[in-house]
Amino acid sequence: MAELTYRDAVIRGIAQEMTRDPDVVFLGEDIGKPGGVFKATVGLFEQFGPVRVRDTPISEQAILGAAMGAAMTGLKPIAEIMFSDFIAVCFDYIANEFPKSRYMSNGQVKCPLVVRTGNGGGARFGAQHSQSVENWCMMIPGLKVVAPSSPRDVIGLMAAAVRDPDPVIFFEHKSLYPTKGEVPDGEILDTLGSAKIVRPGKDATILALALMVPRALAAAEKLKSEHGIDCEVVDVRSLVPLDTQTILGSVGRTHRLFTVEENPRLCGWGAEIVSIVADEAFYDLDGPPVRITTPHIPLPAADILEDIALPTVERIAERVRRSLES
Repeated sequence: MAELTYRDAVIRGIAQEMTRDPDVVFLGEDIGKPGGVFKATVGLFEQFGPVRVRDTPISEQAILGAAMGAAMTGLKPIAEIMFSDFIAVCFDYIANEFPKSRYMSNGQVKCPLVVRTGNGGGARFGAQHSQSVENWCMMIPGLKVVAPSSPRDVIGLMAAAVRDPDPVIFFEHKSLYPTKGEVPDGEILDTLGSAKIVRPGKDATILALALMVPRALAAAEKLKSEHGIDCEVVDVRSLVPLDTQTILGSVGRTHRLFTVEENPRLCGWGAEIVSIVADEAFYDLDGPPVRITTPHIPLPAADILEDIALPTVERIAERVRRSLES
């Protein structure tokens, strides 16, 4: 067992799969000798060489076009889009090309690739470099979408994504890169489509993703120590496939649901989960589901304004407390 940063877990996860399978290749801007803009690819160029780790021009369309061609001809590319906001620049590949190739070719053409990208706010990068855009990808049939919150899950879900026959969008939260967690020795392989109960509880279910998971956990501890409210925290981890069994099971035990999402409020992933719970577990609920979100605004760059916009430990705890005590 070792303690790794989230950043180092990205490196280990990619290295694990490149070591295991010589068909895995890696491409993106500044991922080679520079080690990535977030230093999340340090050492991979030296370990695997310039044929398998390729720096590209500053062109998101070129990166994903090359990745798709490589995937269609037998390789298993991992492609980096530096900031998830830049997915918009190459969205035609993500929305129209990757996810539809197997369907439109009746299974003759497969596209096993991973697009990994730095997602989310909290690092003062401003409105065009701080968005949480997992809901952009969640809506597209044929894509799988994951967002790990811990170093261990980074490695396990990266392995699952690389080995999956379909395209996977892998969201790494920029503000989690320096955080640390214990990681087992040896190969780690997880399962796409599996949520994880990271804190059991009996009074309410809090669903969270990526950066919001540690904030939800801290809010749950605050609620327990200050108000005696015992919350179950579920790390959603995978939006597509979505582990509805774990989510509905938790709601069935606690009878209250809160979602904590960094997405802007309109059309966030929490809205979809609330809809599913309303359809399938309405009579398990003792009160209306509550969504705790970022307002429907561009994310500010100013420290104090960004902190106000994103869900905080205090806001999560206060909203849960007020809802349960009302």
